[in-house]
Amino acid sequence: MARVKDLRTIDREELLETRLCDLALTIKGTWIQQNIAKLYEELRLKGLRLNPHVWISDDWFSPDGIPGFAIPFFLLHPRLLALEKEMIGEAEGGDRQWCMMLMRHETGHCIDNAFHLRKNKTRQQLFGLTSTPYPESYKPNTRSRHYVRHLDGHYAQAHPDEDWAETFALWLTPRSAWRKHYAQWPALKKLEHLDAMMETIKGRKPLVSNRKRMDDISTMKKTLGDYYTEKRKRLGLNKTSPFRRDLRQIFPKQGELPAWRFVHESKGQIIGQVAKNTRLQHYKIKIMLREVQNTCRQEGLMVDRPSLTYRQKVVNLMTKKSEGFVKGNQARIMM
Repeated sequence: MARVKDLRTIDREELLETRLCDLALTIKGTWIQQNIAKLYEELRLKGLRLNPHVWISDDWFSPDGIPGFAIPFFLLHPRLLALEKEMIGEAEGGDRQWCMMLMRHETGHCIDNAFHLRKNKTRQQLFGLTSTPYPESYKPNTRSRHYVRHLDGHYAQAHPDEDWAETFALWLTPRSAWRKHYAQWPALKKLEHLDAMMETIKGRKPLVSNRKRMDDISTMKKTLGDYYTEKRKRLGLNKTSPFRRDLRQIFPKQGELPAWRFVHESKGQIIGQVAKNTRLQHYKIKIMLREVQNTCRQEGLMVDRPSLTYRQKVVNLMTKKSEGFVKGNQARIMM
């Protein structure tokens, strides 16, 4: 297939049949490039001689031994961003602030790769070993103060290397005031040790400086349709939904706006109200909300007119189902 020239006009079915390698995407001239420049400036102000190279792939990741990281393709065009939200329920890093948080996190992996920091014995004692197997999913202890809180989902608890990357990301964030905010937390020892390690590599040239790009989008032959089939299966989005019958009663089959989009556009208010009603952590509510959006999309449900009544019904449903959703282990976070 020829490379797609205009993602704005291609019809949906043809778009889903398009291979990732045929998407005409570039970082140059986009808001992503502006975020990268901001990241480089933050590193410069910390005295670190590392500018991670960034390439386009199908996810966020920094491979072992490579002082750079990949960003997902859907961030580089509004049409692809909208498709990701439709198919998955959210687009990871889809706004400037969230994207910067993820970039700082991935840079934590990059600096580890660039200077072989995982070999430090004190780091191993504080954070754990890189050789620890990654879990398929995890259920964090939301009360723990042994980990920093940066990305949603208490991601530092997923694996020792993610703990390191999250701690680095918080340390790098301008005006994070980590000494003050974590003064009474055991996690402060990790921050202080990382700070001391960064002091030892200030101004130093990285030991590893290759420009390798693993799984670059130009090599990916899978179609967008295949990508979403695989991703939805991995995230458990194809299983029978516990909200199916209730959502059919809330939303009609006819209307002017897809119900999943209405839920997505109302997510801030919905999450806030459900949190107030249930005192559940936001990351658990977000998992539940993604399931609601997914069910609305699968069932082809619509909204005849956006209204507070529909939003309140969704809030009531999620409040009612929250206890069973959490106890049923559906609030685990997939890696």
